[in-house]
Amino acid sequence: MRRALALARRGCTTPNPMVGCVIVRDGEVVGEGFHRLAGTPHAEPVALGQAGDAARGGTVYVTLEPCSHFGRTPPCAPVVAAARPARVVVATLDPNPVVSGRGIAALRDAGITVEVGLLGEESRRLNEAYFHFRARHRPLVTLKWAATLDGKIATRTGDSRWISGEKSRALVHRLRARSGAVLVGIGTALADDPLLTARYRGAPRQPLRVVLDSRLRLPVASALMASVSRTPMLVCCGPAAPDDNARLLSERGAEVLRLPEARAGGLDLTALMEALAARQVDSLLVEGGGATHAAFLAAGLADRALVFVAPKVAGGVDAPTAIEGTGYALMREALAGSVRSVRRVGGDVLLDVAFTSCDAEAVTPL
Repeated sequence: MRRALALARRGCTTPNPMVGCVIVRDGEVVGEGFHRLAGTPHAEPVALGQAGDAARGGTVYVTLEPCSHFGRTPPCAPVVAAARPARVVVATLDPNPVVSGRGIAALRDAGITVEVGLLGEESRRLNEAYFHFRARHRPLVTLKWAATLDGKIATRTGDSRWISGEKSRALVHRLRARSGAVLVGIGTALADDPLLTARYRGAPRQPLRVVLDSRLRLPVASALMASVSRTPMLVCCGPAAPDDNARLLSERGAEVLRLPEARAGGLDLTALMEALAARQVDSLLVEGGGATHAAFLAAGLADRALVFVAPKVAGGVDAPTAIEGTGYALMREALAGSVRSVRRVGGDVLLDVAFTSCDAEAVTPL
């Protein structure tokens, strides 16, 4: 099963789960596979295709319950049953209500021994966004920023290239490819003129790019708009944003979404989550700036943060920080997170911090 999990991590499957499969017979691996991209063959038929007749009487290890419904690909449970393995070991059930328990039942009805629960927690953690989306019906929201030792995300002049090292920036591009969408506020869009794409050799997909721009100030000459024909973009504005600006951005290829205003000011982020969920976006990577991060935290929508800390000091009371706004008066009132992991990435340190209970909810084994 650990080999199946390692295979699953190779996939870039949003909004589908990452799944790996290994087939063993007489103590030897005879087939293995993983789900590479949404819309491509699932892990089980790939592994079974490699195993051929050797799958009969063997054991199938799969990291998620084989699906039992038609989506963009045929269901996997009947394919596994037709191969006639003696046993199927499943890490965890699929939380999708059209699947959950039905794939297992189909295998057992075919006379196959099925065991559920081996490394289930690891499988649910691997597909955290998928489980979160199914449980909460909104994307898993991750705030991402790079900061100096003194907590600055730019110098006092606004220069931020580059705080983190090359390896950290390369990892961010891979995070984008695995995210359903990537979001920035208009301040960051104007200051940095980013592309927000996954730029590395062999990048399998690009995320939906989202800009919070209440008054529609995004220039049509920006890097985001210049690349909109290749990578989709959603520009979110308020009710009072100029119609002419909306029409111009739409004509250039961007989708303009008018959102209601939040009670505390700014755009209603809950409405944005609903709009993204309707687009089957299961994960959202928020890349700033400080006001945008603060808005997601204030709305209770930030599930975790990935913070790249570089061994640099920027100094300056006017240098921006990752979380802007009025803040808290007393430390005991401060929002508390929990550290999930700490690791080195090149010369930087990456902190993975949870703000909500965003570990995948347990699925009871059958």
